[in-house]
Amino acid sequence: MHPSELTTGAAVRLAARNQSLIGPTPGLAMGFVQANLVILPQADAFDFLRFCQRNPRPCPVLDVTDVGDPEPRNIAPGADLRTDLPAYRIFHDGNLIEEPLDVIEHWRDDLVGFLIGCSFTFENALLAADVPVRHIEQGRNVPMYRTNRACKPAGKFHGSMVVSMRPMTPAQALRATTICSRFPRAHGAPIHFGDPTTIGIEDITKPDFGESVEIREGEIPVFWACGVTPQAVIMEAKLPFVITHKPGHMFLTDLRDYELEGA
Repeated sequence: MHPSELTTGAAVRLAARNQSLIGPTPGLAMGFVQANLVILPQADAFDFLRFCQRNPRPCPVLDVTDVGDPEPRNIAPGADLRTDLPAYRIFHDGNLIEEPLDVIEHWRDDLVGFLIGCSFTFENALLAADVPVRHIEQGRNVPMYRTNRACKPAGKFHGSMVVSMRPMTPAQALRATTICSRFPRAHGAPIHFGDPTTIGIEDITKPDFGESVEIREGEIPVFWACGVTPQAVIMEAKLPFVITHKPGHMFLTDLRDYELEGA
């Protein structure tokens, strides 16, 4: 299906469900809120919720499903978390073992789904303000990096923050800060500008997740807290079983971007 046909969250979910969409979601259904996904057993859900509450910049919670129910009723009634993302990840004991296109055969009655805000949400506002979004321009997945910034632990969950990066001129970065501050449930303002080694990134051309993008003369890298942080933390915690989205392959909600402004 051509990206120009995927203009709503429901259309993206349907394309993922029938597996005509298996790639990353930046630039799709502009104006609709995108979300990261974490699915884990009920036994680990309370500690994970506490982790999100203690780390709202990388982990702003949009919805939590009922135990055993794959439908995120508050943000996408009728959707199915088992099928409606383009690609998933399965972790056993902290190890990535599979990246399936659906997780129907992995679903269990004790699972709880967490939908976490995503920086793709504010990109429509950036583009409307003539602030470039390089990974959309280049048709790539956003570059994401592990950092040396520790998250606040909760129970089994501990580890370092993951960030996403968009290159901009200093003037564009200031404009982006003003715009993104309106979206605290989509990671809000950037957490770092400039020298990536300050936050523990040794080689900006080699992201830990996603794809590298061009940084042009006169531009600086600008970093946002990223909803892939739980995946890095899950690897540290070595939980027996967790399902997540594949980085950049998000869940499209029925929420509109403006509904998250100032939330």
